[in-house]
Amino acid sequence: PRKLTLLFSANMITSARTYADFTTQATFEIKKCDVFKLDEGPATQVVLTRDEGLQYYRTMQTMRRMELKADQLYKQKIIRGFCHLYDGQEACAVGIEASINLSDHLITAYRAHGYTYTRGGTVKEIMAELTGRRGGIAKGKGGSMHMYCKHFYGGNGIVGAQVPLGAGVALACKYQGNNELCVCLYGDGAANQGQIFETYNMAALWKLPVIFICENNRYGMGTSVERAAASTDYFKRGEFIPGLRVDGMDVLCVREATRFAADHCRSGKGPILMELQTYRYHGHSMSDPGVSYRTREEIQEVRSKSDPISMLKDRMLSNNMASVEELKEIDVEVRKEIEDAAQFATTDPEPPLEELCNHIFCDMPSLEVRGTNPWAKLKSVS
Repeated sequence: PRKLTLLFSANMITSARTYADFTTQATFEIKKCDVFKLDEGPATQVVLTRDEGLQYYRTMQTMRRMELKADQLYKQKIIRGFCHLYDGQEACAVGIEASINLSDHLITAYRAHGYTYTRGGTVKEIMAELTGRRGGIAKGKGGSMHMYCKHFYGGNGIVGAQVPLGAGVALACKYQGNNELCVCLYGDGAANQGQIFETYNMAALWKLPVIFICENNRYGMGTSVERAAASTDYFKRGEFIPGLRVDGMDVLCVREATRFAADHCRSGKGPILMELQTYRYHGHSMSDPGVSYRTREEIQEVRSKSDPISMLKDRMLSNNMASVEELKEIDVEVRKEIEDAAQFATTDPEPPLEELCNHIFCDMPSLEVRGTNPWAKLKSVS
């Protein structure tokens, strides 16, 4: 026993010494943003602390693993219906969240699993929502596209519809004078929607604290941006709204640009537009194999040259901010969390039939909706 104790103590000392040897922070040179209607852009020299790096790594890895597990469950027909995966775009969500507060507001389209997680949802709740179970974040009634939590307004299934809603949230922030802002996300596929330009106009007119973010992953469903838009400079599309074009595969670029945009909004200058140049590894949704309109080589090249997780990992390792073993440890913990969540999501019961009419109205008035009311006894006829 004494020998074991000594060995354990020696390991503890080695471990403590190793951790003490790590660089606690490092400065990095990041890619300069393209700017529109701005005198200056975000900083290109940025500081990353070891703790921040580890936190970003864990979050991105969790999102990646969660989406890969969703892919697996979908192929096993445990997850059904619409399912749009976020793998490849993790730096966007993590970089944005690093520069806003949880008390700020966020609304996005239907590729929403990652944001549900960064906004405070748990992997367990997200996975159970995907499988339509009672323990899901929307009690199993929303599915992949309709997840919500505090200050997160979904998950919206109609292309571009979340943009005017986000401006409405920003109007509430301004009205209440609470110095909060709304991050309003949409894809390159939605960028040609008329309602987006109507929203730009109102937001600029009323100087709303909203950051419009176009996550440009190069393909709207199966159509490349070049074939869909007469101008692919999405950051200039606001016309009278200043814009930034950002490397959306680098978490530090996204973080600095969001910090710059948030300061712009909070100082009362009105809306700002950001275009994040990113890439999705999966198809548009699970029903799209994703290789009929782009080559496997193209996907592989992005994976090998600009994967957001690999880029952060390389930065940390080459600057002695973490060890390979430590990052592997995080990977193991993340995998376990995902496995446990998947186990829960496949064993948790589905919501009972009586739940069907709940949560339709906020005060549940006793009127009939399509021939039924909240107190009607329902029976399954399948």
